[in-house]
Amino acid sequence: MPTTTVPVPAAGAPPATGHPSPAGVLRSEWTKLRSVRSTVWSLLALAVVTVGMGALICVAVNNRWSTFGPLERLHFDPTSRSLRGIFLAQLAIGVLGILAITSEYGTGMIRATLAAVPNRPLVLAAKAAVFGAVALVVSEVVTFAAFLVGQSLLTSPVPHATLGQPGVLRAVAGSGLYLAVLGLLALGLGSIIRHTAGAISTFVALLLILPLLLQAFPASVQTSVSKFLPLTIASSMISVHPTTDAFSPWVGFGLLCVYAAAFLVVAGALFVRRDA
Repeated sequence: MPTTTVPVPAAGAPPATGHPSPAGVLRSEWTKLRSVRSTVWSLLALAVVTVGMGALICVAVNNRWSTFGPLERLHFDPTSRSLRGIFLAQLAIGVLGILAITSEYGTGMIRATLAAVPNRPLVLAAKAAVFGAVALVVSEVVTFAAFLVGQSLLTSPVPHATLGQPGVLRAVAGSGLYLAVLGLLALGLGSIIRHTAGAISTFVALLLILPLLLQAFPASVQTSVSKFLPLTIASSMISVHPTTDAFSPWVGFGLLCVYAAAFLVVAGALFVRRDA
């Protein structure tokens, strides 16, 4: 009579329950994010434009300092000059946030993901947590690098800043926070639209086209509305002395967090209701 061998689970191995743990889902999302080529290219573009543009602007300031008037020299902010690259970097982090979710819809991998993890809120939460952590670490490293490189290129008589001066550390660290939260907003937008081209077009419209359309309105309307836009929030975050027409840096950052949370909540509601 043939003998049937029953495999015995390895000692200490957790029993298979059919319900992946949050830690397992996080590991899965981390594997997917780091194994996609778009992640590497987007993060590389983020670093190049942030550090490179800041360096070019600081070199240009050195060459043009003699043409600056007394008032321009009085209000010169060396910190914001070295961080100007985030205005291009926000496009890179936005594209990465969108691709983190839309690429799965484009390839059909989302069906396999949901078959393995039927708990949809857990999938989206894990994806947001992994992406947010990566975006935060990379953004902070890049903004500090941009600041240090930019300040090293400012030579006398052009003033330069140090992290110990009032408001400088807040501006540099806040710039990294801004990019990370903007990336989460883009992730939510990508989950809502589920189409890469459509999500990127909408993101660019919200970020760049909307401020241009606002120029058609009276100055009073522009002043009242522009402070709520991400570009104005970014200007406030990178400045040591923000203008009075914008929210204070941390109020603006809090508003951006509300935007990102709203997009992710809507994305989560739709993610549960719609078919993959």
